[in-house]
Amino acid sequence: MLTVDSLKKTIKNKQISPIYLIWGTELFLAEEAIRTLSSLLLPEEKDFNFSLHNLDEISVQEVMEDAETMPFLGERRVVVMKNAVFLTAAKDKTKIEHDLKIFEQYLQNPAEYTTLVIVAPYEKLDERKKIVKQLKSQAEIVQVSQLSNDTAEKWLLKEAEHSSVTIEKEAIQLLLARLGTKMAILAKELEKMSLYVGKGGIITVKTVDNLVSRTLEDDVFSLVDHVVHKRTELALRSFYDLMKQNQEPIQIHALITRQFRIINGVKELQKKGYGEKQMASALKIHPYAAKLATKHAKQFNESFLRNCLDDFAETDYKMKTGQMDKVLLLEMEIIKLSQNNVTSSLV
Repeated sequence: MLTVDSLKKTIKNKQISPIYLIWGTELFLAEEAIRTLSSLLLPEEKDFNFSLHNLDEISVQEVMEDAETMPFLGERRVVVMKNAVFLTAAKDKTKIEHDLKIFEQYLQNPAEYTTLVIVAPYEKLDERKKIVKQLKSQAEIVQVSQLSNDTAEKWLLKEAEHSSVTIEKEAIQLLLARLGTKMAILAKELEKMSLYVGKGGIITVKTVDNLVSRTLEDDVFSLVDHVVHKRTELALRSFYDLMKQNQEPIQIHALITRQFRIINGVKELQKKGYGEKQMASALKIHPYAAKLATKHAKQFNESFLRNCLDDFAETDYKMKTGQMDKVLLLEMEIIKLSQNNVTSSLV
């Protein structure tokens, strides 16, 4: 199984397969793999001998006809077909009829002058199907799975270097915590921040915070940070800003509760000697979130956190049963939390 980098090396070493299966959910890498194949295999005649087909719009048998067409003014053709849903267990919702026997016949005897590229942007293929077994045995597989956090960090460092900027490690962690590891999104945001700081500039946590769109969860985290450090006025201001954005109080309360559950979980795991990465894995959160929760956990004792979680459950019940105004309930909760004075029901 190849990565995009190892694919480049094999082609440069003249190790060319007649069939490639680009498999995985990271579309940014899939597009990079296609560009690699087309640019290295068709350095001069791409306009004449490269074709791209979407199986949502064309049948696989028509693609095979194209694959068997001789190259024009060149020695090789590259034929790409996307969205081969018939390789999965999912139901094909299009009205296109695919004759898989013709596809199977082509796999057994591919054209010498064509490189056929099948793009399968799926997490799983249906291993029970004959066509999947045949394809996996005949094709060179290029894996394009979504990046792990560690791999995404290394990739961002490399991309920043290519853009002649430096990105701080904490800035990378915040960026990944906010956006996840989808490479297309990360690439756009990195390009924007690189233009902002200019060549030779440094992308900091402040750069990320100012330029990358915040989510509701980010805003609630900021609110909780004010609460943790007893900045009552700023905590309430954050809450009123969320109200101006027409955010639902029950959802805000749920996110506050989640954040305190994480802080409590970190507190418990610290006693067991867990490190930040281990805690992130156990709590199923980003390592950067675990790092910040670790700082917050120092502000509270275990008894306080347990009382918080009990009182959150009571507040949630009152909100959902209409016993009090939801906004007023949240205001009172924020004030009591920021004074670290939760010993019984918040209201």
